[in-house]
Amino acid sequence: MSRVFLAALISLVLGVAGPARALDSSLGTLSVTRVVGGLSEPWALGFLPEGGLLITERAGRLLHVSADGTATRLGGVPQVADVGQGGLLDLLIPRDFATTRTLFLTYSARQGSGQGTAVARATFAEGARSLTGAQTIFEMRPGTRGGRHFGSRLVEGQDGFLYVTVGDRGDGPNAQNLATEAGSVLRIGKDGSLPSDNPFATQAGAAPAIWSYGHRNPQGATLDDRGNLLVIEHGARGGDEVNVVRRGVNYGWPEISYGVNYNGSRIGQGTAAPGLAQPAHYWDPSIAPSGATVYDGRLFADWRGDLFVGSLKFGLISRLERDGDGWREVERLQGPETGRVRDIRTGPDGALWFLSVTNGALYRISR
Repeated sequence: MSRVFLAALISLVLGVAGPARALDSSLGTLSVTRVVGGLSEPWALGFLPEGGLLITERAGRLLHVSADGTATRLGGVPQVADVGQGGLLDLLIPRDFATTRTLFLTYSARQGSGQGTAVARATFAEGARSLTGAQTIFEMRPGTRGGRHFGSRLVEGQDGFLYVTVGDRGDGPNAQNLATEAGSVLRIGKDGSLPSDNPFATQAGAAPAIWSYGHRNPQGATLDDRGNLLVIEHGARGGDEVNVVRRGVNYGWPEISYGVNYNGSRIGQGTAAPGLAQPAHYWDPSIAPSGATVYDGRLFADWRGDLFVGSLKFGLISRLERDGDGWREVERLQGPETGRVRDIRTGPDGALWFLSVTNGALYRISR
């Protein structure tokens, strides 16, 4: 990490921080500092190479917090359908951003009387007060009503393609229907093009963007330290899952699940069936998982390679360690600051940064 970036982060923290508070952990007592407050339904954050960061708010606002702590609402954001769980959702600052100044956003787009998960790209020049050239490069179709289960995490794979999670839109059978992108992970180019080697690209009647399917509502996604795509998704009553996503694999929803329906009845065929992948980890009872990061910083050496997942239900951050080919929860970080954790990222300074919906704030966990 460059001295310039370190100085920028320190300036950011000092500019708008609240008092540091204690957080108990397996590494001893850590510090939690409020970096930015006054947020409304924050959904995602991303770090800029020149210092500072961007934060999305679900109602459609994109905030730039500069290295000196100044928060500015940026113009040029695509119009979103702020309906139910929809709105302005994830944010990706790709690896080549310092050169291209191109970033990506996911959001719920209005499609007639319904809505669908969409991906936009735009340019953000250093020091600018607005995005420029915003254009939608992909929309799932058909849009549906209901305002539920947009999924909408966005990851840049090691292959340079974008991996987009899309929920089943509240209709479970969608996830087993290859004719719709609902309930799947998509793989697209940075210009919205569809790779010819996607698993269903040449299958008649199948949506060519689909990379994997059988997902319920994946609101977390990240790469692990081996380059694998991890997708974290909501179950029904129990059965939240961590899945290691592979090309063309069916992850089972709603044919199998470790949860039950909200009325207590069994889901599908039970917990397993031939040809349907098992999760790498599941939670029962549900924690309502959202943003995730695999820690790769230097501040917490004992946690390198561990998976951190925010909970929207219990007000905690779940820490998981690799367990053979799977993962197992080994710790829960919990305090007044961890209310409804929507996103969590490893910062360039090695700290863990997370967004709390309950507190309307961005926090930093450090020594």
